[in-house]
Amino acid sequence: MTTFTTTITAMYTLQQPDPNYVVNALWRVTGLDGTHTASIEGSTQFKSADQQGAVIPYADLTEAIVIGWISESDIASAQACVQGQIDSMITPPVSPANTALPWSA
Repeated sequence: MTTFTTTITAMYTLQQPDPNYVVNALWRVTGLDGTHTASIEGSTQFKSADQQGAVIPYADLTEAIVIGWISESDIASAQACVQGQIDSMITPPVSPANTALPWSA
């Protein structure tokens, strides 16, 4: 079974509509199945027009809060990609070989 973790790796801000207003978060989903590890990175942009609720001051943000702003479907898609990478490590894909034609010497 693969255990997934999501981490925020960077945030970009503007000084409006509030000081240090987060407009972009870079994140990474990592999967570990006990033996194999894989990860993928993503980016989520935020617009003040989509703001719901009160603005949380930048100094009060936690990683969990920012991860909560990323759509569940984006994280699920990233987890599926990471699982595919791990599955390929466990059972490497078979590549066809260019084999000489049997009628040529």
